[in-house]
Amino acid sequence: MPNCNIDFQPIGRRGQFQEGESVLDCARRLRVGISSVCGGVGTCGKCRVKILSGSVSEPTSRETDDLSHQEISGGWRLACQVYPASDIRLHVPPESMTTPQRMQVEGLETEGAFEPPVRAYQVTLASPSLVNQEADAERLLSALSQQHQVKCEELDFDVLKALSPQIRAWDSQFQVTVRGGEVVAISHNSDRQLGFAADLGSTKIAGYIVDLTDGRTLAAKGIMNPQISYGEDIISRIAVASSSPEKALEMQSLVTEALDRLAGDLCAEIGAKKGAIIEAVVVANTAMHHLFLGLPVRQLAMNPFVPAVSRALDVKARELGLHFAPGSYVHVLPNIAMFVGADHVAMLLATEAWREEGPVIAIDIGTNTEVSLVYNGRITAASCASGPALEGGHIKDGMRAGSGAIERVKIIGDTAEYQTIDDAPPVGICGSGILDTLAQLLLAGVVEGSGRMNENHNRVRSSEKGREFVLVQEGEKDGNPAIVFTQHDVRQLQLGKSAIRSGIQVLLESNGCPESAIKQVIIAGAFGSYIDVSSAVAIGMLPALPLERFHQVGNAAGMGAKRALISLSQRATAQSIAASVRHIELSSAPNFNKTFTEAMYLGKYRMKQ
Repeated sequence: MPNCNIDFQPIGRRGQFQEGESVLDCARRLRVGISSVCGGVGTCGKCRVKILSGSVSEPTSRETDDLSHQEISGGWRLACQVYPASDIRLHVPPESMTTPQRMQVEGLETEGAFEPPVRAYQVTLASPSLVNQEADAERLLSALSQQHQVKCEELDFDVLKALSPQIRAWDSQFQVTVRGGEVVAISHNSDRQLGFAADLGSTKIAGYIVDLTDGRTLAAKGIMNPQISYGEDIISRIAVASSSPEKALEMQSLVTEALDRLAGDLCAEIGAKKGAIIEAVVVANTAMHHLFLGLPVRQLAMNPFVPAVSRALDVKARELGLHFAPGSYVHVLPNIAMFVGADHVAMLLATEAWREEGPVIAIDIGTNTEVSLVYNGRITAASCASGPALEGGHIKDGMRAGSGAIERVKIIGDTAEYQTIDDAPPVGICGSGILDTLAQLLLAGVVEGSGRMNENHNRVRSSEKGREFVLVQEGEKDGNPAIVFTQHDVRQLQLGKSAIRSGIQVLLESNGCPESAIKQVIIAGAFGSYIDVSSAVAIGMLPALPLERFHQVGNAAGMGAKRALISLSQRATAQSIAASVRHIELSSAPNFNKTFTEAMYLGKYRMKQ
C-alpha cells in the first residue's frame, strides 16, 4: 500500500495510514473518536463514515448487510471495513462520534466525616552550619517531630531528589505534606492541597477536584473513555489487551492519559497546576480497574472469571503515568467480583444503602448493570449483562446522549412527539428515548407483550429487514433522513431489559423477598439519571412499584470516590462493604434461563407469589 493520507472532516484531524490499517484503526491511532460498539468486527454498524474523495477498498459482505445499495453508492461505508487505495477525505457524522456527549458528573451529596489521608504542616528549618551539618532530610523529619509532634520515618525518593534546592529557594520555610508516616510532597507555604477523584466508567469518565483542607468540590467534568473505540463491551477490550504486551500497554495508556488530561483541565479551571494534586481516588468496574493498573486481564474473561486482586490498593501516581505531586498516591477502592467492581462499592458507600435493613434495591444501569439487594442487614449483588442497547448500541438509529439525540418520546394518536438534547434537529435516539419509545409503543398497542410489532398504526411500515415505526419522517427536520424504531430494535431492548429484570428477580428469590416488600429502589449512573422511571416500569425492566419508591441519585459512584478521597474511615467502610457482599453468578442460579425467558415479556413481570 502506498503512503496514503487521510483527512477526517468536520473534525479537521489529518494523518497518514500505516500498513494494513482500516479507517477505524487509523482513527484510533490519531485519537479520532469514532464509535465502535462491536470493537471493529463490522457487526454493530455504528462506525458509519462517508467517503468524500479518494479510492477505497470494495464493500465487504458486512457492509452490504448493514448498508443499502443507495447508501453505498452515496459513499457511506463502515470505518472498520474500509481500507484506502489512495489519499482520502471523509465525513464523520455526529451519530458516529464518541464525543461530544452529555455527561453525568453530579450526584446526591451526603454528609461524611472529613478525615483526609494527607495533612500539610508549615515548618521552619534551622540553618545548617559548620557546627551543625545535619542532612536536609533529617532536619526536615526532626522539624516535623519537634514543631508538630508528627513522626515520619520515610521520605518519598522523588521528593528527596528535589529537597535541597527547594528548601534553600524558600529560605527554609515551607509546607510539608505527610501521608501516614511518609513525606509525599513539599511546597511553598501558599500552595494548595488538592485531591482528584474519578469514576472510571467503560463509556465515560467523571472527574472531580477537591480541596483537601476542607473537603469542598472545586471543579467537576466528564469526558468519554477513549478505549471506547476498541468496543463498548468490556470483553472486546480484554481481548485487545490480551493480544500482546504492546496492546495491553496501549489500552492502559489511553486511560491514564485521559485521566491526566482531565485532572489538568480541572486544575486549570481553578487556576492551579496538576502538581498540587497530592492524593487521588479512582473507582471502576473490575475490568477497567485492571486495565488502568496494567494488571493481567485474560483470566477475567475465562471461567471462573477470577480477578488478579480484589482488595483496596495504594499506588504511586507516577507509576501509573499521572503527573501529580511527586510522592502522591492513587487509592483504588476494592472490587467484589469480576463483573461487580469498585464503582458499585462506591455507589453503595455514597447512597448509604448498606446501612438499610431493607428491602432496598440499589442499581447502576449501563452496558454492564450491577444490582444489589439489601435485606435483613445483608447485601447480595449480581451483575447483569444488559448490553449496549440501553445506551444506543445495536439500535438502528441509536446514538449516545449528544446534541440532537431524541431523549423523550410521546405517542398521541398518529403523532409522535419528541424532545431532543439541546433542542437540536434530531439525528438519532439515545438511551432514555429508546426506553420511552418502546414503552409508548407497548401502551399504544403497536408492540405486543411478546415484542411483536403490529401493522395497526399509520407510522408502521415494512422495510427489507422487517417492520419499523417512523419517529421522524424523511426531511421532517433540516432534510435529515428518517429516524425509525425497528422490530430488531425491540428485540435488542427486550434482551437488555430482561437481563436487568431477571437479575433483580434472582436476588429477590434467593433471599425470599417478595417484590411488594421493596421499600426503595435507588437508581444510579448516567443512564439511570435521565430515564423516565414510568417507562422502565411499563416495559417491566424495573419492579411494578409506586413511583415514589424510586430515587434517581445521579453519579453515586463519583460521589463515593469523593467520600473516599477525603475520609480514611470511608475507605475502611468501603473495604468492609466489599468484604461483606454475597455475590451471585446469575448463570449458575437455579432456573435462571426460565427466569430470563419470562423477563423477556414486555409489561409487569409475572412473578411467582
